[in-house]
Amino acid sequence: MNTFEKLANGEGYRRIAGVDEAGRGPLAGPVVAAAVIFPPDYANSAINDSKKLSARKRDELYKVIAQEAVAVGVGVADADVIDRINILRASLQAMREAVLELSSAPDFLLVDGLNTIPLDLPQKAIVKGDARSVSIAAASIVAKVSRDRIMEIYHRQFPQYNFLQNKGYGTAEHRRILEEIGMCKIHRRSFHLKDRQTELDWS
Repeated sequence: MNTFEKLANGEGYRRIAGVDEAGRGPLAGPVVAAAVIFPPDYANSAINDSKKLSARKRDELYKVIAQEAVAVGVGVADADVIDRINILRASLQAMREAVLELSSAPDFLLVDGLNTIPLDLPQKAIVKGDARSVSIAAASIVAKVSRDRIMEIYHRQFPQYNFLQNKGYGTAEHRRILEEIGMCKIHRRSFHLKDRQTELDWS
């Protein structure tokens, strides 16, 4: 899981940040990104793609990452930003913010997915990077836990949507509630709710 980090180390980079996001698919709430820098040669076999971990395990690893990482940054793009610039651009904007929030500036980025981030830094996009890079996997955990906590706050503001359980994803219950009472201010109005199938990839 640290092969990409070692390759970057071999090219002379020392502060390598893994970057990932959570929440591209939901009907409500923000997309949240995280960036994580580990010490050189860091390895932890428990850290994996957040989607493969239970909520309890993610919470446990979140604490481990916070203690063992050199730096952790988080970025958020709210529903209104997603509606204005689209989900891909909003995700990249949140990733950029997460990198800029790092207390130690990175010299190389490993980014989950197909796209690099709009920053003047050397970087590599890695498809399914959250299952192939320890720093990207850590970022996926931080992003997921951070987003879930945000949705728990929104649940207290809008309990009728049961965001505590669905986290904004298009579950059958969530769609039924939308049909009955309509959207609240954190729903993504650019997502055509009637045309979207239930989101299965709870990333």
